[in-house]
Amino acid sequence: MPVLSLTLALALAMPPSGAPSESEVYRVTLIRAAPGGLLQLIDLLGSRMAVYDAAGEERPIVLRHRQGDQWDLFVLTPVGSLAEYFSAERVSRHADAAESIGMSEDAFEQGVRDLTSWRQDLFVEGPPAELARTVIDAGTFFHVEMFIALPGMYAELVQERKMENAYSAALGRPQPMIFTRLMGAEWDVFTLGVYRDLSHYAESDAIPADEAEAAATAAGFEGREYIGSYMRTLILEHRDTLMGREM
Repeated sequence: MPVLSLTLALALAMPPSGAPSESEVYRVTLIRAAPGGLLQLIDLLGSRMAVYDAAGEERPIVLRHRQGDQWDLFVLTPVGSLAEYFSAERVSRHADAAESIGMSEDAFEQGVRDLTSWRQDLFVEGPPAELARTVIDAGTFFHVEMFIALPGMYAELVQERKMENAYSAALGRPQPMIFTRLMGAEWDVFTLGVYRDLSHYAESDAIPADEAEAAATAAGFEGREYIGSYMRTLILEHRDTLMGREM
């Protein structure tokens, strides 16, 4: 998307509040490769894309760890809805597509297991897949923040994420997409920020203090310096990871 700025792409995907205008379900898989097995695992996941094409399904988006949490790969797969994903018709269609490509579902899963030392799966609700892909395709550098809310603080944590997006929007910064847990691993909320490159991610350091202060108070915070401390009153755990696009 050379002529569409990343900020505009994010604005298309996320309304001013930061909440998705519609929702879609995604499967998120976090994988730490077995020692020495990362490149083989990437090749295996890449070879599997033909199955999604043959089944008429959205391809997963695969992001690769650069710095942060323990895992190597972040796999984001749009699945429409839980009912659709687990339906007998879809499971059969996907299995038939796998057989036509030459590697059954069982063989593929065994291959993944053989190349994996740690794995988590999570189903989340997020923005529509077409808009999420538009945003992700516009960037090359990604920042995921994953949260476990303290008891009773889930709704307030989601609202805090929206407030941070309002703060970012007021400063002309990208607004991370918000995803919320449906089932699976322990993460209640994660946000995915998309940037042109590392320098774009770091540009916030150059924003004048008075502008940042005004944007923070307008978004509902006590001030710029209170954003992080307020967020930490809502969470049990928080992980940050920087990533690049793998496929």
